Amino acid sequence: MRKKAIIISIKGPKLSSKEKLLLLKEKPWGLILFKRNIISLDQIKKLINDIKNATNDNKFPILIDEEGSSVSRLRNIFNHNISANYFGKLYNLDNNVAISLYKQYLNSLCEKLKEIGININTIPVLDVLRKNTNKIIGKRSFSENQKIVKKFGDITIKKCHSQNIITVIKHIPGHGCSTADSHLTLPKVNLSVKNLENVDFLPFKSSSAKLAMTAHIVYSKIDPKNVATFSNKIINKIIRKKIGFDGIIMSDDISMKALKYDLVSNAKKSLMAGCNLVLYCAGNIKDNFKLIKNVPYIDEFTIKKTSEIYKILR
Repeated sequence: MRKKAIIISIKGPKLSSKEKLLLLKEKPWGLILFKRNIISLDQIKKLINDIKNATNDNKFPILIDEEGSSVSRLRNIFNHNISANYFGKLYNLDNNVAISLYKQYLNSLCEKLKEIGININTIPVLDVLRKNTNKIIGKRSFSENQKIVKKFGDITIKKCHSQNIITVIKHIPGHGCSTADSHLTLPKVNLSVKNLENVDFLPFKSSSAKLAMTAHIVYSKIDPKNVATFSNKIINKIIRKKIGFDGIIMSDDISMKALKYDLVSNAKKSLMAGCNLVLYCAGNIKDNFKLIKNVPYIDEFTIKKTSEIYKILR
């Protein structure tokens, strides 16, 4: 399975000739879609069909951030204005009703994704709300109770996998402890490892997820020099060993302002630290080509884990 260790993005609602060439010749691991790529149901179905034809891969990984409420790329097609936090609050009122409704909601969401042709949704958000959590997480989090976050995370993964949709747990090892938005600046967290382990790390533990997305955060008490995405210490000692995640680790978007280097350096630093894939979301064709020329093919571990993902996909 010769795939490059990158998830790319495209600029508009249809493939340009250069984007087709990139997909055909350069073999990215996958592609992520955004609102800029989506106009109508017929259009997005055609775009996804063109992507699969260009890659000659009917199970080619096509990702989307479709959380509902404030993070919905498919709003032009259907509206599911319900946040994860709604279900977390409902759980406090009635456990059984909350879980039943959430499972129904996931079934409906997965059916819509399958109809469109999307096979990976970057949910669940497993960040735990704290008193000063930045609004970029906000209602995207299920709860301020880490056990409730974990419960809904586990339900999300199991239900989506049963519907042939792969999930991505995020933002490992936890973004809820941050007061800053990593899209705009570099968040720094000074909490102790014990504090983080008891709260933020817990929802990610014993996860059956196949993919996890890193947090662009400096956890000063663990690695004061490197953002988690660039930190061998955090990826190997915390995410792999302490949390025990054994799936594919992908970076959050390497074009976010939390990362201070150029795109190629950001990609290389992520992979050197232990990320298996890098994510690029801006969709610039020149940068896509530059990045894909500078990242390696996926290693044996990622090949094995990708095969596991393909067994779940339709």
